[in-house]
Amino acid sequence: MISPYEFFPSQTSTENESYVPVVNSPEEKLYRGVLGLDNFIDVIVRTSPEKLAKPVEEVMSKNFASCTCEEDVDNLWRRMQKESITGCPVVKKDKLVGIVTEKDLLDSGETKPVFESNKGRFRAHLNISSVMETQVISVKPDIKVIRVAKIMTSKDVGRVPVIDDDGRLVGVVSREDVARLIVK
Repeated sequence: MISPYEFFPSQTSTENESYVPVVNSPEEKLYRGVLGLDNFIDVIVRTSPEKLAKPVEEVMSKNFASCTCEEDVDNLWRRMQKESITGCPVVKKDKLVGIVTEKDLLDSGETKPVFESNKGRFRAHLNISSVMETQVISVKPDIKVIRVAKIMTSKDVGRVPVIDDDGRLVGVVSREDVARLIVK
């Protein structure tokens, strides 16, 4: 029990939810705020860093979505919505060259939230290379998870690509991967 407040997953919660509302009690349900994975990870980093002593290669996702520089922004947006992913490493010949997030895609003006109409959207389509971030924080597989967790909380990064010595993308560590390690 979290005291003096409690948090509750929503009635329609899914495994992919990263935030839950915090309320006074199940009876009162006075909204106090939101608890996110980033908050949870930050507390563990400060109070129990030993829980994050494993190497990244033991917790990283090896089955991850990626895209290329030439991929169309709209196509990637649809794929991200369908697969419930919020960010995607960008590769060229298996080497990490960038990263693109939902925010990057929305900021480009080429994509739209599901509720927005298609009216007025008759422009040439952009490629990922025009919206991706090229200054990517990445790590090697042997780095400890605690270092990745600190990067995530200090830089507000939801996922960190993992590259080998040749710059090839070999995995991705997400906040969810870090949280799974903590609750094991």
